[in-house]
Amino acid sequence: MRLYATVAAGGFRRYATYRVATLAGLFTNTVFGFVFSYTYIALWAERPALGGYSMADALAYVWIGQALITVCGMMGGGFEDELIERIRTGDIAVDLYRPADLQGWWCAANAGRAAYQLLGRGAVPLLIGAFAFGFTLPADPAGWAAFLLAVALGSLVSFALWYLVAMSAFWLLDGQGVVQVAWLTGLFFSGMLLPLNVFPGTLGEVARALPWAALLQVPADVYLGRYGDGWGLVRAYGFQLGWLALLLAAGRAAQAAATRKVVVQGG
Repeated sequence: MRLYATVAAGGFRRYATYRVATLAGLFTNTVFGFVFSYTYIALWAERPALGGYSMADALAYVWIGQALITVCGMMGGGFEDELIERIRTGDIAVDLYRPADLQGWWCAANAGRAAYQLLGRGAVPLLIGAFAFGFTLPADPAGWAAFLLAVALGSLVSFALWYLVAMSAFWLLDGQGVVQVAWLTGLFFSGMLLPLNVFPGTLGEVARALPWAALLQVPADVYLGRYGDGWGLVRAYGFQLGWLALLLAAGRAAQAAATRKVVVQGG
């Protein structure tokens, strides 16, 4: 565990060195937060209580999305391009022979990245949105703790998804096509454009059952208190943990198959 803690700390420090990029991302998130906010205001003025959200809830949802867009990797996990490049060049063979688990290594590095993004690009836009539009912040530490746990689980589900995307490069000539498909899918089915609760009929039921819902929709609903407490929160976390276990197992299987392929080719 000490090794992976060191890797996570290294991931945090690595992204902390890009201060200008952090400021640019913070500015971009804030601008898009205002754009989405006024779009939502117009939409909710025509359709009050759309998806069961009040106007204040909808605005909070916008800024939660802007705070978590990089933390939970709706538009990319932040590591998949590097991993795909290592697979393409063959450098991944060295990684597979290291006395450290490949999946665990990248998960730890991504955890450090996500922690920095939460502090560097997440907290400030959320506070700016709350100040500008007056939506409610959690009133007590328990509310913040419940929300942050949902964010942590969402970030882990995101890692598991993007790890599978990167592993596809072992069998494809170029992993960028899969990255683009995953990017578009994540943007839509995470609820980044609109809350999944406003999707009608079967589309909404399917969207809320997919793993991308764990990235934004679930943390946002935990923040807004839509799960209540007690068993409601257990159900929300159970949804995230279920997908996390399934996706990590799939990533583990893909890694084992990739290792066999490397061994056969190397032999």
